[in-house]
Amino acid sequence: MASITATGAVATAPKRRPALGWLLHDGVVVAKRNLIQTVRVPEMIFFSLVQPVIFVVMFAYVFGGAIPIPGADPGAGAAAYREYLVPGIFGQTVAFAAAASTVGLAEDLHKGIIDRFRSLPMASGAVLFGRTAADAIRQILVLVVLSVTGLVVGWRIHNGVLDALAAYGLLLLFAYTVAWIGAWVGLHMPNPETANTAGLIWLFPLTFLSNCFVPLSGMPPVLQTIAEWNPVSSMVLACRQLFGNPTGEISDAWPMQNPILYTVISCSVLIAVFSVLAVRKYRRSNG
Repeated sequence: MASITATGAVATAPKRRPALGWLLHDGVVVAKRNLIQTVRVPEMIFFSLVQPVIFVVMFAYVFGGAIPIPGADPGAGAAAYREYLVPGIFGQTVAFAAAASTVGLAEDLHKGIIDRFRSLPMASGAVLFGRTAADAIRQILVLVVLSVTGLVVGWRIHNGVLDALAAYGLLLLFAYTVAWIGAWVGLHMPNPETANTAGLIWLFPLTFLSNCFVPLSGMPPVLQTIAEWNPVSSMVLACRQLFGNPTGEISDAWPMQNPILYTVISCSVLIAVFSVLAVRKYRRSNG
């Protein structure tokens, strides 16, 4: 609506921005900013790739011969474990992407960059949407490098392109899910040093209490039950089935019988819960 001011000028009321559209628009801008920042610091990319590659090589050649895979061809030996291992390393790597979100947000808070964003006419959730999206997109490069490393040590894709793309899609969905959890944790940290420690504490039990590295049948009953309902286990099992790799013995637990469906449901629930919690924390700290 237009009105005439005391000086005779015509003033136009500011247009209201559609909330969802500007959330996506501002979030994409923030995501581009974070991705450009990554490209300008190549050391960050290098060291984020080194650790999972070392895990693949060490587990494949140091522990591989000592861990039998139930149900696999007895004559395959360590080769069966390598095909079993690589999807597990995929799962562990995308889960640890949450630590980058935790530390990145803590650094932005500590340096005052978040305060600068708050002074701009941006959608309140755009900073978190952009950060989590950028952290998930970075995992594409990591998965490419890990896949090449896996092929070198003997891992293979047996079920065709479409199933393989579905497996990679599940991995990226899980990376996006844990990025929201990491963002929520990062907003509670007083400085990057604390965030660096807190961002890893919950990730180690999440990934090691799963089927990433060893079959669940070898665990004590209580831990086995927890691991069966761990979304990391269902995500890794789904990837093994889609890639056509050995899965080990699969229990009757519902997540293990329906790994793809359970992974999608658990990721959707976790994104819904932690995106609300993270945006609420961001708004409260805004005041």
